[in-house]
Amino acid sequence: MKLKKRNKRTRVRGSRTGGWGFRKKHKGHGNKGGFGMAGTMGQQQQKAQMIAKEAGFEKYFGRKGFTSASTGKERTEQINLQDIRANIFFKEGQKIELKEHKILGEGEGFKAEIHAKAASAGAIEKMAKAGGKIILPVVKEAKVEVKKEVKVDALKVEKKVESKVEKVKTPKKEKALKKE
Repeated sequence: MKLKKRNKRTRVRGSRTGGWGFRKKHKGHGNKGGFGMAGTMGQQQQKAQMIAKEAGFEKYFGRKGFTSASTGKERTEQINLQDIRANIFFKEGQKIELKEHKILGEGEGFKAEIHAKAASAGAIEKMAKAGGKIILPVVKEAKVEVKKEVKVDALKVEKKVESKVEKVKTPKKEKALKKE
């Protein structure tokens, strides 16, 4: 029978965690997220105001910076004539509504009436040759009013101006004329 039990600390020497699980858990600083601003993203609601004041940032959380060019573009759905013919077109003279799509000209035209947002020149041409139509929304053009210029003879205007100048006489001019 053993009289003296071996110390636990001698048994854990050389191990990474010393029997305390994760290596940070038994350092005497509690279960904190790290140093400084580390670990704050997990407690956004609790620490947001405190962190903003301490750090001096107006907006600490959230994404900042540039975005790629493709994220801001509005993209129109595109579809080819051959896909329409294979999947949507069933009989001649059919009305097909694709108001959110742009029609592209790959494939053959067919006899149908397609309502679309936009269409390529090739698609419109192929559909017209086959006897079909592509109907696009009407774009209202801005009306520009043009004012007509009035032609006036320069001689008539000069005569009218001279006659008005002669009729209007100031008292100072009259006195100057009398002295002479």
